[in-house]
Amino acid sequence: MAYSITVNLSAKRLTLYRDGSQVRAFPVGVGKKNTPTPIGNYYIASKMANPGGAFGVMWMGLNIPHYGIHGTNNPSSIGKTVSHGCIRMHNNDVLVLSRLVSIGTPVRIQY
Repeated sequence: MAYSITVNLSAKRLTLYRDGSQVRAFPVGVGKKNTPTPIGNYYIASKMANPGGAFGVMWMGLNIPHYGIHGTNNPSSIGKTVSHGCIRMHNNDVLVLSRLVSIGTPVRIQY
């Protein structure tokens, strides 16, 4: 079973796929104009539970320094372009996602 993630920045949506079929979709917050979320193909390079502060209950770092998928201590930011380039999720959603994906899971970020 191979998982992959696609983040659609314009829709502010993260979609999880298993073997090419959609499994789940989640609303996300993305980078603002001055600090945009980087477009491209990446993978989950690290995972850390309870990183604290603005990162909520889970951090999943991408293989591009300082960028990742994480929870948030500001749930009202979900669905908006407000981050410093990271992909923010509701804490419950990022926990669900983190239990399904592993280090090495591909992440495609697109418009």
